[in-house]
Amino acid sequence: MDINKNTIYSSDMPMGLDFALANNQAAKDYFYGLGEEAQKRIIEHTHMIQSKDEMQAFADSLAMTGGLF
Repeated sequence: MDINKNTIYSSDMPMGLDFALANNQAAKDYFYGLGEEAQKRIIEHTHMIQSKDEMQAFADSLAMTGGLF
C-alpha cells in the first residue's frame, strides 16, 4: 500500500478516515508520518468503526494519544 498525503484519495484509504483526517491536521500529520505497516494497522482498525462521529473521534485520538499503533 502506497499512501501519499499529496493524493486526495487512495484506493487503500477508507473515505471516512480520509475525511476525518482532513478535519484534524495533527492527526493527519501523525498518520502520514507513520510507516506503511502502522498505517495499515490504523486502516484495518477503521473497518470496525460504524459512524462518522466514531471515525472522527478515532482520528482525533490519533493526534491526542500518538495513536498507540
